[in-house]
Amino acid sequence: MQFHHHGYVSGDPTVLPAEGVGLERPVDLPDETDVLIVGSGPAGMLLAAQMSQFPEVTTRIIEKREGRLVLGQADGIQPRSVETFQAFGFAGRITAEAYNIGWMNFWGPDPENRANIIRTSRTEDYGLKISEFPHLIVNQARVLDYFAEAAQHGPGRITPDYGVEFLGLTVHDDGEYPVEVRVRYTAGERAGEERTIRAKYVAGCDGARSGVREAIGRTHVGAMAAHAWGVMDVLVNTDFPDWRTKCAINAEAGNILHIPREGGYLSRVYVDLGEVAEGDNRQVRHTPLEAVIAKANEILHPYTLEVKEVAWHSVYEVGHRVTDGFDDAFDADRHPRVFLTGDACHTHSAKAGQGMNVSMQDGFNLGWKLGHVLTGRAPDSLLSTYAAERRPVAQQLIDFDREWSSLMARKPEEISDPQDLATYYLATAEFPSGFMTQYPPSMIIAGDAHQDLAVGFPLGKRFKSAEVTRVADGNAVHLGHHAKADGRWRVYAFADADAARLAAWAEAATPVFARFTPAEGDSDAVFDVKAIYQQRFDEFEVTDAPALFLPKTGPYDLTDWEKVYAAGTTIWCTMDIFAEREISRDGAVVVVRPDQYVAAILPLDAVDELDAFLEGAVLPAS
Repeated sequence: MQFHHHGYVSGDPTVLPAEGVGLERPVDLPDETDVLIVGSGPAGMLLAAQMSQFPEVTTRIIEKREGRLVLGQADGIQPRSVETFQAFGFAGRITAEAYNIGWMNFWGPDPENRANIIRTSRTEDYGLKISEFPHLIVNQARVLDYFAEAAQHGPGRITPDYGVEFLGLTVHDDGEYPVEVRVRYTAGERAGEERTIRAKYVAGCDGARSGVREAIGRTHVGAMAAHAWGVMDVLVNTDFPDWRTKCAINAEAGNILHIPREGGYLSRVYVDLGEVAEGDNRQVRHTPLEAVIAKANEILHPYTLEVKEVAWHSVYEVGHRVTDGFDDAFDADRHPRVFLTGDACHTHSAKAGQGMNVSMQDGFNLGWKLGHVLTGRAPDSLLSTYAAERRPVAQQLIDFDREWSSLMARKPEEISDPQDLATYYLATAEFPSGFMTQYPPSMIIAGDAHQDLAVGFPLGKRFKSAEVTRVADGNAVHLGHHAKADGRWRVYAFADADAARLAAWAEAATPVFARFTPAEGDSDAVFDVKAIYQQRFDEFEVTDAPALFLPKTGPYDLTDWEKVYAAGTTIWCTMDIFAEREISRDGAVVVVRPDQYVAAILPLDAVDELDAFLEGAVLPAS
C-alpha cells in the first residue's frame, strides 16, 4: 500500500481524501446525475465502488430496501472474485472471515445397502491449484458491506440512497441528461412521494425481476428446467462426518449439495426435491420447510440432521435465461444509455456458485468504461463493448450451469462411473473459477500478432499475476496485486537481457503516454507503467531505471519507488516470471485494461503500434 505522497497521513490510509463531487455530496437525490445505479446487489455495489474512483462524475445508487442487506442468498466466492477484491483493497479481510474450500468430497449409494450412502472420493478443490487466490464461502451481505465501504472511502464518497424505488424510465433522443427516471420513496417522511430525476446513463442492477429491463423492452430468453430444489442455511447437530467439508451427495432418495458456511457452524444445504409435475404452476415453491428437512434426512441415511435453527430457506425451480440484449441499443448505430447487469440479464441455478461472481464482473467491466467516457478519457463508442463482451460470457455460464445442474440431479441408476462428477468438477475448474473469460479483438483488445512474446498472458484474458522482486526494497511481491481498481491502465514493460532496448522504449514511449495524460495530473494518472528486469534485484540499482519508471507524484513531486521489479530468483522469490509466463528474453510490452484484462502485447521496438492502439482506446488529453 502506498500513501503519504500528498503529505503525512496519521489515520486509516484506505480512506482516500474526498475530491470533486465527494467534497460536498448532497444528502438527497439531485435532479440530475451522470450515472444512476438501480439496485445495490453485487453488480451495483461493485459499480458504485468503481465509480467512486471517478470523483469528477456524479453517481447515485438507489435501493428500495430501507437499509443494507441483512441476509444474502448467494455465498460462493470464486478465485477471480477474490482477485477482484484484492484490487478493491479487501481480499485479506474477507478471506479471514470466510470459509475456505480446501476439498470437495463425493458420496454415493453403498453397494451393500443402497439405502445408505458412503464416501466415494475426496477431491482437492480447484481454487489454489490454478490461482494464488482461494475458493471461499461468505454471505453476500458481507460482500456488499465491503463494496459499500470501498465506495464510501473512495474520493467520490458514494453511499446508497436506500428507500427509493425505481418505477420506470424514458430515453430521449437529445439533451445532456437524456434518461428520464421515475422513482418513489418507500421509507421515511417522504414515503409514497414520486419524483423524476435525469441521468446521462442508467445501470440496471435490480435483479431477476428487473424493472429497468422491462422499461427498455428487453426480455429474458430461456426456460425452467422442471426440477425443484430446496435450500436452507442451518445450524444443526449431526453425525455426518463431512459436515465441515463441501460435498456432493447422490443417493437413492435424491441429491444434496452441501456447502459449509463461514463461522464454523453454519451450513447451506441444497436438497433435491425431484421433477416438477406438469401443470404444477409453481406450487412446488410452497413446499414446507419441514418437508425439505425430512427429505435431507432421507438422502443422508444412515446419518441424521437435527436442525436447531434455520437462518434462511427457499424453494426454487432451476431456470436458465439470458436477456436478448444487455443495453438499450437495439440499433447497432445507436449510442447505449441504459445497461443491464447481473441477474437482470442472466439467471441460472445457484449450485455452481456463479451468480454473484459473474454479476460482479459485469459491474467491473462496465464501471471503468463509464468513468472513462464521462471524464473524457475515451470515446462514447467504448460503451458498446460492454454488451459485446459480457453477453457471450453469460451464455457460456448458462451452458455450463445447465450441464452441471443436470449432472447434480441424476438418479444413481443413471450414473455409470461414480467418479465422473468429481472428474467433471476438476476438468472444468478454470471456468467456474472465473479464469476462462476471453474477450475478442475490439477497440480495447488488440490482435494476436505478437502473442508469442508473452504466451502466458493470453490476449483478452485476465492478467495472471506472478511473483517478482521489488528492486527498491528486495521484497517478493505479486506483480498483479499492485494494480488497484482505480480506473488506470497498466503497462508492464519486460526488459531485454541487457535492458538496452527497454531504455530506448522508455524514451520513445514517454511522450506517447504524456499525450493522453492531463497536464495537471501526475504522469501516471492514466497509465501505470512498470518495468520488469531479467536480472536479480541486487545486480543493479533501482536508480539505473529510466525516468519513466521513477515518476514524480503528489504536490511534493516525490519519487515513486514501486515501479521497478526484477525477475531473477532469490531466497524470497523462487519464481522467474519470464520462464513462468513464457515471456520472450528479447522483451515485451503487456498492456492491461483497468478491469485487469490483457489488451495488447507488443515488442519493445513497436512504439508506433502502442501509439496506434492507444489512439483507438483512449482520447488524447485536452
